[in-house]
Amino acid sequence: MPREFTYRGYNVSQLVKMPMDRFIQLLPARQRRSLLRGLTGEQRKLLEKMRAAKKLMEAGENVTVRTHSRDMIILPEMVGLTVHVHNGKEFVPVTITSEMIGHYLGEFAITNKRVIHGTPGLKATRSSMFVPLK
Repeated sequence: MPREFTYRGYNVSQLVKMPMDRFIQLLPARQRRSLLRGLTGEQRKLLEKMRAAKKLMEAGENVTVRTHSRDMIILPEMVGLTVHVHNGKEFVPVTITSEMIGHYLGEFAITNKRVIHGTPGLKATRSSMFVPLK
């Protein structure tokens, strides 16, 4: 039987019902400071879109929200939504789970790709002169 997720001793349903001021006190210092300073206009708009999407999801529709706001902190009310977060080139789908509470959206949309070099071909570069031909 899997254990139920808790954040600082509270389960997700308790966190959703909790007032925002009390939830902010549970967060680590960086996230707490960010939220105490207030949400930016872009973050506020994103939160409103997420609340609207949550209502539509409860009605049975499949809704995704697209955003460039990578610095938005994941709140308990966002759990269950799929957010497409921009990584600088494309929108990466991120399904928010309870374990992500307190993290930033940008942490789940990696901005760089692993470099995979091809093998040098004939007359491709100066270094290919020293590759033994088969």
